[in-house]
Amino acid sequence: MEKEGSKEGSIYRRFKPHLLMVLSQMGYTFLYFITEASFNHGMNPHVYITYRHVVSGLVMFPFAYFLERKVRPKLTLALFVEIFILSLMGVGLTLNMYFASLSYTSPTFLASMVNTIASLTFVIAVMLRMEVLDLRNPRGVAKVVGTLVSLGGVMTMTLYKGPIMKNLWDPLIHIQRNTTIHENWLKGSTLTVASCVTWSIWYIMQALTLKRYPAQLSLTTWMSFIGAAQSAVFTVCVDHTREAWTIGFNIDLWSTLYGGAVCSGLIIFVQLWCTEKKGPVFVTMFNPLSTILVAVLAYFIVGEKLYMGSIIGGVIVIVGLYLLSWGKEGNQVAKIKSEEASNTAHDEGVLAPEPYIIGAVIVIVGLYLLLWGKEGDQEAQIKSQEDSSPAHDVLKGHNTQGFTSAEGLLKAEP
Repeated sequence: MEKEGSKEGSIYRRFKPHLLMVLSQMGYTFLYFITEASFNHGMNPHVYITYRHVVSGLVMFPFAYFLERKVRPKLTLALFVEIFILSLMGVGLTLNMYFASLSYTSPTFLASMVNTIASLTFVIAVMLRMEVLDLRNPRGVAKVVGTLVSLGGVMTMTLYKGPIMKNLWDPLIHIQRNTTIHENWLKGSTLTVASCVTWSIWYIMQALTLKRYPAQLSLTTWMSFIGAAQSAVFTVCVDHTREAWTIGFNIDLWSTLYGGAVCSGLIIFVQLWCTEKKGPVFVTMFNPLSTILVAVLAYFIVGEKLYMGSIIGGVIVIVGLYLLSWGKEGNQVAKIKSEEASNTAHDEGVLAPEPYIIGAVIVIVGLYLLLWGKEGDQEAQIKSQEDSSPAHDVLKGHNTQGFTSAEGLLKAEP
């Protein structure tokens, strides 16, 4: 009995990061729907970012203060500047660029580009020698193949629709949406690509900062408060009205509380812990799961259309995640040995990844151009959908700005 209990405990400890990341993506999935309802109700996205991270900081502060008093390092000026830049990459700059780009491009394009963050993070991690990559080892090949397969699955979900799946019942929730897009390809695509790059850098910086500041609760609190201040400055510059900062006892308040306490607080803490244990690539490789969960829930609950392409793409994503996870598990020991003998890592057989890096960059650029070519078709599809009968908003029609669908909010958070 003791051996069985020890074996079960060992399995739990081994797959604890995997379980936590799956639960995190489930938490993000609910956020997408409640935030979409809030934005359609009239909530300013930039004000939402500010209030949400204020809530996150207030919720996490007591836990960080009391639980990490003995392990929290002294905050030096250099470390504060590093955390300030980390907050800018994760909150102040990235999220505001992302939400600003929503006004100029289609939600389909945004969902596709943001799902390339995992691939970008993998490429950057390999370049910085933070990720062990041995192409002579089957597990090393599995990491490369798994990353590309997951990226291909996400692109399949976005670019290939296929036959439409018949709804099994009437939607349980009706959400009215604004499909108006003020298209400006150059400005919108620039903001989107920039936000993806800064998001990837944010994940990489987390791993580096945690080595000098190994206090996840305190780091989450600092990022929340500093990010909220940065976002507040940006919001004041773009919107001076007092009405934009006023929220009532309605869906705006609940979305802010949930987004702050759960997503920007608890889930970010979980991601930092997983980043310290498994690395930034491990964390980002679970991001496409929320794409699948949102599509499935939107079909069963909101009554959105589900296409065969989404199902096929979801299966491909899961296969890619399995390959990447298998590859990382086998290389975990090699990574530890590499950190202990970093000066001799190259001589011990860690291959130079230059050919793969060049290939990955070409793939990403090619996908970017493909999305640009598909943009015209996506706009025509959106216009054709505007002729369908409008649903009734459960919040009684306060629709001022929002997303085309739940899939348009697929990646509203890192």
